[in-house]
Amino acid sequence: MKLSVSAGLLCLALMLCGCTRKQPSSSVPKPTATGVALVEVSGGKQSGSVGTSLAQPVVVQVNDEQGNGVTGALVSFRGPREVSFDPPAGLTDSSGQFTTNVSIGGMAGRDQLIASTPAKSGKTVDLKIEEIVLGYQEVVGRELSEQYCARCHNSESSAERVSNFDNLEIKPHGFTEGDTLNKMTDADLTAIISHGGPALNKSALMPPYGYTLSKSDIQALIAYIRMVSDPPYHAPGMLYAQQ
Repeated sequence: MKLSVSAGLLCLALMLCGCTRKQPSSSVPKPTATGVALVEVSGGKQSGSVGTSLAQPVVVQVNDEQGNGVTGALVSFRGPREVSFDPPAGLTDSSGQFTTNVSIGGMAGRDQLIASTPAKSGKTVDLKIEEIVLGYQEVVGRELSEQYCARCHNSESSAERVSNFDNLEIKPHGFTEGDTLNKMTDADLTAIISHGGPALNKSALMPPYGYTLSKSDIQALIAYIRMVSDPPYHAPGMLYAQQ
């Protein structure tokens, strides 16, 4: 009995020691150099569904006065609460670049990421990078776009899809071309998707999909087009406060 009590006290003491022991913390590495500018290399304006990781990492570069990459400069990332970075901070490599993998937020819209680096002046240089978060309806629209639209509206071929863009005499607008598509109302987009190009006096090479896509399909496709628009689409009648 005494042995059992002693063993129990020993276990309790070990547990308390384990609880009070400090957990290892991820320390920010000490920079060996600084630059004057921070630029995006790749990874901005990607789209992904709510709460997932972006397909491509975000890559930024710290430059000196001549525009050359700076090795050993500190870069850190921050963003909305539900966005995470792996790693969130680190030093630039031999090319002056720093790479992080991004898990986007839990609400559809646009997540603004901020990369920062300390400059030679002692100030901090910030770089804003925007990523697009797709909700359920926009994800459905993206899938429909890949199935029915991307072969003509996307000029880049992929392993799954060969683009027909270069074969068309009249080039279709990419869905990110906000300068053009933002001027069209939802009713305009519904008409041209449902009845083809001639519905808006556009090219007959745009076929009608009204018998192929349901009303909800068309709404999802339009929601996707609006979400990936560059510049961003603002619905008529909505007011946006100036920053």
